[in-house]
Amino acid sequence: MLNNKQKKQLKSMGNTLRPLFNIGKDGISVNLIETLEDSLRAHELVKLSVLKSCATPVMECALDIVSMTHSELVQVIGRTILIYKQSDKKKIQLL
Repeated sequence: MLNNKQKKQLKSMGNTLRPLFNIGKDGISVNLIETLEDSLRAHELVKLSVLKSCATPVMECALDIVSMTHSELVQVIGRTILIYKQSDKKKIQLL
């Protein structure tokens, strides 16, 4: 569980990131979750973008992704989701 100080640190790091994944009209698929898990192992902090064509609400998408990948939700701003999952390599040192 992330505390407020850690979330603030991750938000500032995520500010410069570009979204690696787009969630479109198909919504959340098994392939998306598998590639997202690989990306989380490699980067730990991942930004996703929910397109307007997605019928599922953004917050529902965020909560589904977090539960399926066992990661933590850092923030949701507009149609952008930022998630974090600590990997074995520990690339990001949290406060």
